[in-house]
Amino acid sequence: MQTGLSRALGIEYPIIQGGMAWVAEYHLAAAVSEAGGLGLIGAANAPADWVREQIREAKKMTDKPFGVNIMLMSPHADEVARAVMEEGVKVVTTGAGNPEKYMEQWKAAGIKVIPVVASVALAKRMERSGADAVVAEGCESGGHIGESTTMTLVPQVADAVQIPVIAAGGIADGRGIAAAFMLGAKGVQMGTCFVVTDESQVHDNYKERILRAKDIDTRVTGRSTGHPIRTLRNEMTRRYMELEEQGASFEELEYLTLGALRNAVVAGDVKNGSVMAGQIAGMVRERMSCRDLIQKLVREADALMKGAGSDE
Repeated sequence: MQTGLSRALGIEYPIIQGGMAWVAEYHLAAAVSEAGGLGLIGAANAPADWVREQIREAKKMTDKPFGVNIMLMSPHADEVARAVMEEGVKVVTTGAGNPEKYMEQWKAAGIKVIPVVASVALAKRMERSGADAVVAEGCESGGHIGESTTMTLVPQVADAVQIPVIAAGGIADGRGIAAAFMLGAKGVQMGTCFVVTDESQVHDNYKERILRAKDIDTRVTGRSTGHPIRTLRNEMTRRYMELEEQGASFEELEYLTLGALRNAVVAGDVKNGSVMAGQIAGMVRERMSCRDLIQKLVREADALMKGAGSDE
């Protein structure tokens, strides 16, 4: 399971935990890094002081590399961009925007920069701007999604760039990891599987909703607004899709989802909250520690690959 990517990041296995808003906090990030993967703290819309505190708490729990995911549309993005440098973060992943204006200073600070991309064009642009790798994320993933599937996006991005490609979206077990390597990836990013781990601070209601999910249980809302989001179906998604069909305004739809993710993750409202999860939710059947999950994934992938796709 060692690749050039894992060696460059200083991690044991090329498995990255997604930087999920409200979910990816320091307990989870530190546990994933301790288990040999790369844990991420999701900055989302949080202010820089919160991100600093998260980074410092994670450092108390692990001396292994971990990263921060920065949502570039956040009003606090500039301050968070400075904070990760000042706090000595090793890896930054980015989403919801273009990180080019931060690239030079991050690289000067020794940070590995890994943007999340949903197209070949953006992957090539990120390579030109100095990115160390890219996450090619298919529409099977939870949360904000693009249009291309992981199966089609990853090989096209891998053919288009020289930097390592990390596959994301629709990966739940060793079969998915092995498939990602066969498509040209040098690592994987996984989110939904880590939501239900022991170290995840997500409300039990949220975890149980994922564990009970079936293969047909995800819905994509927001296509009419240009901001599609994949979640598990519930009363909120039903109402949202009804309003979309009726031609509701962007403002009305946004009001419906205001604070919905926090309500699900923190308060456990899985009826009216936003239970973001990928299409693989139906494959997630048991709780375990981050270490046990990563070891299971590695065993399964190794048995299938027998070294294919690695750099050894």
